[in-house]
Amino acid sequence: MRRLNQYQAQQGFVTIAQNIDGVDYLQLAYVQAMSVKLTMPGSLYAVIVDKKTSESLTDQQRKIFDYVITIEDDQAENDSWKMRNEWQVFYLTPFKETIKLESDLIITRSISHWWNAFRLRDIVLSTGCRDYLQNISTVREYRKLFDDNNLPDVYNGLMYFRYTPDAAEFFWWARELFENWPHVRDNLLKNCRDDEPTTDVIYAIAASILGEDRCTLPDMDYINFVHMKPAINKFSATTPWHELVVTETELPMVRINNINQYHPLHYQEKSWMTEELVKEYEDELARRV
Repeated sequence: MRRLNQYQAQQGFVTIAQNIDGVDYLQLAYVQAMSVKLTMPGSLYAVIVDKKTSESLTDQQRKIFDYVITIEDDQAENDSWKMRNEWQVFYLTPFKETIKLESDLIITRSISHWWNAFRLRDIVLSTGCRDYLQNISTVREYRKLFDDNNLPDVYNGLMYFRYTPDAAEFFWWARELFENWPHVRDNLLKNCRDDEPTTDVIYAIAASILGEDRCTLPDMDYINFVHMKPAINKFSATTPWHELVVTETELPMVRINNINQYHPLHYQEKSWMTEELVKEYEDELARRV
């Protein structure tokens, strides 16, 4: 499936942005791209979109995105939760080495030194996550399926891969698992009642098949991100987290309750990314150019 002349640069950042009713993932990707360029000037950024989402691209967004790549085989076209295309990132990235991010995640300081660590493997899934206090989370509320099935505690929110046989095998398995989810759910997993597969679970199974030691760097416990899910931060599940704390921005840095968010911030609550905050990013980037 690899496209002819696929690779146009050595390394860069990628996200998949497919808009759904009520969530403008393209706008979130736009902010993410600005956060990458603020923290790591000169970095390249690609966004992967479906045909409908591509129609929403603005001239300002096109100036920030170095590459806009359209999914030709949209396997999530009729899905409300568009995860079935995740495996395609391996075949669509324009980079020989890719850091792939979920679009509702921002970079708050340079992680360019992580490239050297990533290169110890052909594919690296981030392991564990942190609360906003910067502590490694021990909360398992969202990971019961992982614990029940002894799956590695990996997150696809931030991952690395390059074009090698190991990475190709990983994404082949990911595709197989996505496309055969009912069989996987009913025959290979315990206590799973998910009608639709999540990327974290699919990638955890693929890592188990390939070998966890070939897909992670657990000894490098800094390769992860802050996850703002309520239980991880001991927040109420009924109120958006940003209504429970004091958030300050001195872009690209973000402070939550006066705690600098040194790790990439997976804010998760889309309403946090207001138009005012988008404008702050635009103004800060324009000021530095």
